Amino acid sequence: MADNKDEIHIEDDDARAAHTTGKMRYVLGIGLLIAIIAMTVVWILPYLTGVTR
Repeated sequence: MADNKDEIHIEDDDARAAHTTGKMRYVLGIGLLIAIIAMTVVWILPYLTGVTR
């Protein structure tokens, strides 16, 4: 793993001790979508029901 300059180069999977599957993108995307929908409902629902500040 060491080259002539005594620099150490490690592959991504070896450094993380895991494989990159890309599933976390779906988890983050679904969580973001749920947060946007929830905030939209909280923002619009009072105006649709007639309850305003």
